[in-house]
Amino acid sequence: MSTDKCLAALVRRNWLVDGPLNDIVPAYIETLRAQRYDERTISCYLGALAHFSHWIMVDQVAYSSIDTSLIQRFLQSHLPACTCPAPCYGTVSSAGAALRHLLRRPEFERTATAIEDPISIELAQFGEYLSNTCGLAPVTRITRVKHVGALLAWAFGTQVPMLSRLSVGQLDEYVAGLSLHLRPVSLRGICNCLRSYFRYRALQGESTDSLSAALPRFADWRRSTLPKTLSDTELNSFLSAFDFADPVGLRDYAIARCLVDLGLRGNEVTDLTLDSLDWRSGTLTILSTKSKRVQQLPLPVSTGEAIATYLHQGRPQTIHRELFVRHRAPFDKPLSVPAIRNAMNRAFIRCGLRERFCNTHVLRRTTATRLQRSGASIKEIADLLRHQSLDTASNYARVDLDGLRAAPCVRIVEMIPFSGISI
Repeated sequence: MSTDKCLAALVRRNWLVDGPLNDIVPAYIETLRAQRYDERTISCYLGALAHFSHWIMVDQVAYSSIDTSLIQRFLQSHLPACTCPAPCYGTVSSAGAALRHLLRRPEFERTATAIEDPISIELAQFGEYLSNTCGLAPVTRITRVKHVGALLAWAFGTQVPMLSRLSVGQLDEYVAGLSLHLRPVSLRGICNCLRSYFRYRALQGESTDSLSAALPRFADWRRSTLPKTLSDTELNSFLSAFDFADPVGLRDYAIARCLVDLGLRGNEVTDLTLDSLDWRSGTLTILSTKSKRVQQLPLPVSTGEAIATYLHQGRPQTIHRELFVRHRAPFDKPLSVPAIRNAMNRAFIRCGLRERFCNTHVLRRTTATRLQRSGASIKEIADLLRHQSLDTASNYARVDLDGLRAAPCVRIVEMIPFSGISI
């Protein structure tokens, strides 16, 4: 289908050709085709683009004002209450995907550097401290910067943040406001983020002891229950839920083996490359660990066989060196962490375990439990899972119920001092 025919089949073609986005439509279509999107998907995206074009014409929005905030307003405010003439494309998911491709156009790349406010500068410096000094993972750094930024914006607005002007009473008021709509586990995470920031400011010479002491502490009930893990039967059922006749099934099975056999995190799997594998020595090198340390792990036979099968029979041609890549449009891109999580969840659905298990971390916990039951020490488990603290790995010792039952029972007799009373 040519570009003209693709547009001719569009019901609201006039919204595009008579609107401000007319000049970029041919390049927009060719970009999607270069990424091997299906023609039906391209037509759907063009419909969403036409709806957006009509909306900015009606609201008289300048072409130069198209940015992320404007698109969010279209998705969150206009679409739920849309009164545009029917038919128009009003699906939030398809419209969001179509407009994300629009923002990737060079025309909308903002090259001018915005003047940063004092809080943005402070958060940038705090983020550098978390990365360069603390060595935190990007996701953890982003979360801490976000929660600290919310406090600074609430307390100081656009002024220079000075903790000497933040009283304990103000901090209590802020935390009390959060407690109205957050669960204790979420509030505990935010308080930990604020403590991290107060420690950072203490290194800058400010007195933050009173602020840190004012933050409430919440009980950690995670150790009150046993970690969820898969039994041997459930694990075998899970590993049998992949279609080995399908390239996607081969890829997902190889990912599952990395998660189960080596206890890798989702982001560690996405960052694996062809160069991470040393077939001669039978090792796998992980460069993007949570602690930012390069670690070399032994490559189990089952994992190596699954990866080799995927490389020979399932992996599509791509210019990328990443081990696991997309098999659907947009093609020729590495697999993302959400895609891995969704693939494992689909496997849980196929084997009937979706109501009990989800996500990928349960497979990591299962790895630790299997190691514990096979006789591995807490130190060996911590080393394989790349835990910085032995306390984290010791949590899995409680899952070895058979070992706990076999432990000798020591009877403790309480000695009551003689009181001189005859019985």
